[in-house]
Amino acid sequence: MTPWQQWSIIAACMLVAMSLGWNWQRRHTNAGIVDVIWSLGMGGSGLLIAATGLGSGSARICLAVMVGVWSLRLASHIWRRVRKEEDGRYRALREHWQGHQGKFFGMFMFQAGLVMMFCLPFLAVGISPAQGLPVVLGVLIWIAAVTGETVADRQLDRFRDDPANHGRTCRAGLWRYSRHPNYFFEWCQWFAYVALAWGSPLAWLSWLGPVLMFVFLRWISGIPFTEKQALRSRGEDYRDYQRRTPAFFPWFPKS
Repeated sequence: MTPWQQWSIIAACMLVAMSLGWNWQRRHTNAGIVDVIWSLGMGGSGLLIAATGLGSGSARICLAVMVGVWSLRLASHIWRRVRKEEDGRYRALREHWQGHQGKFFGMFMFQAGLVMMFCLPFLAVGISPAQGLPVVLGVLIWIAAVTGETVADRQLDRFRDDPANHGRTCRAGLWRYSRHPNYFFEWCQWFAYVALAWGSPLAWLSWLGPVLMFVFLRWISGIPFTEKQALRSRGEDYRDYQRRTPAFFPWFPKS
C-alpha cells in the first residue's frame, strides 16, 4: 500500500471516530474524550502503516511496538483522569462557548486533522530501508523518552492523589526542573521516528514530528492552555512556580 493510500484511510477513519466522540461528548458533557481518541488514533495510524508499509521489517516492527505502547499508555492515562469528570480546561472552554455544540464539533474535527498531520512521520518510517544502527538509536531514544514521560505522569498523579496537596503545585521529582516535564519527554520521543526514517524517500516528513510537536506544546495547545487552567485553580502558588521553574526544557529552579 502506498503512503498516500494509507493516509487516506487514516483520514477517513479519524473523521468517523471524532464524529462519534463528539456525539459521546454531547451526551456525557465531557469533551476530555477527544484526547483519548486522539491518542488511540495516533496508535491506530502507526499500526496501519507498519502493517501495510513497504519498508524494512525491523523499522516497521519498531514503529508498531513504539506507537502501540505509547498510544495505549497515554490513552489509558488520560481516560483515568477524564472518565469521572470533564477536564478543567474543557469546562472553561464550555463556559466560554456557552455549550455551543457546533464549536465543539469543529474542535473534534480539528483534532482529527492533527492526527492526519502528526502521522506523517510514520509514513516516512513505513517505507524506510533503515536497519542496524538507526533502528537501535531510535529504540534507545524512544525508551528514554517514554520512561521520562511515564515517571513524570506518575509523580504528578501521586501528588494529586494526596488530599493535603489540593490547591498546591507539584514541585516533586522532575516537576522541580520543568513545569511540563511530561511535555518535554513527549517531544523527545518524536526523534525516535527521525532515526527510524533514515534513508526513506520521505525522510523529510519525519522531522515534522519534533518540529510540529514543539510548536503545539510550547505555544498553541499545550503549555498556554494548561497554564491558564493552573492559574485559575492555583493562583499565586502557580505564579511563583512560573517565576522559579523553566517552562519546557529542564533546568535548575531559581532560588
